[in-house]
Amino acid sequence: MTDPQDGTPAVPGPIVDAAPEPLAPVADVSVPLEPQAFPDRLPSSDASPPTLLTGVNPELAPGHAPPSRPTFRFFGGLAAVSLIADVSTKAWAEITLSHRNPLEPTVVLVKEHLAFALAYNKGGAWGLFQNQPEYVRRPFFLLVSLLAIAFIINLYGRLTRGQKALTWGLPLVLGGALGNLSDRIVRSNVIDFIDYQADWIEKMNTVIAKVVKGWAITNHWPTFNVADIAICVGVGLMAVDMFTARRGASASLPPRPPASGLPVAPTPAAVTGPEAGADLGGLSVPDATPPLKPEA
Repeated sequence: MTDPQDGTPAVPGPIVDAAPEPLAPVADVSVPLEPQAFPDRLPSSDASPPTLLTGVNPELAPGHAPPSRPTFRFFGGLAAVSLIADVSTKAWAEITLSHRNPLEPTVVLVKEHLAFALAYNKGGAWGLFQNQPEYVRRPFFLLVSLLAIAFIINLYGRLTRGQKALTWGLPLVLGGALGNLSDRIVRSNVIDFIDYQADWIEKMNTVIAKVVKGWAITNHWPTFNVADIAICVGVGLMAVDMFTARRGASASLPPRPPASGLPVAPTPAAVTGPEAGADLGGLSVPDATPPLKPEA
């Protein structure tokens, strides 16, 4: 290369890198997050579902700790209490009542109403399947009892703390089922010893005998035991929970939306400005703005 001024060759000098220009500050373009009308649920199996009206779980709001489920310690303890009460009373009844005078085999508690009388039931409630052979009756009741126990344990594991009736009812049913199951395993029949009689029972059996051929008319209720009492109380509590849960669910349902295809006119207070008085889908909406006062 030559210098254009004097024609002398130009001497290349050292190459110097130009200083980088400072970058202009980048403006914060982040968009503020709007509050969610339906917040995400926390990954917790104990949290209850959102309410139907708001879609928000009140238990996840500030100041509301998620409820814990009923403990299996309470479940096993109450079931054990009902089982021990049933087994011990059956042992007492068999030892005491089997050695009584044949002329007075019962222990009267309330005359003509309540007494202790020993009985062995080979069937189910009201003597069901009592005349069936042993190889049919025993496997049937064992299978039904095991299925019922598995269902009760599985259902209790799904309860929440608010289901008080089921929290008490399920362990009572379990204890009673285990008490009768132990009898069927040990002696292939169930010990019953509580005898109750009343006039209304005879009237009820008279009505049933008109429908069911061969039904015995008596004023005695079928002899039962403590396990039967626990099962009946537990089933009653399960029914209470079922009806109260239905009533609560129907009360929390949102109002039914209008039928599809029918336009819904907005309220006059919600329409202001230039849109007032416009024809919305064939519906004339009056102007909600106050009229101007004429000048004097």
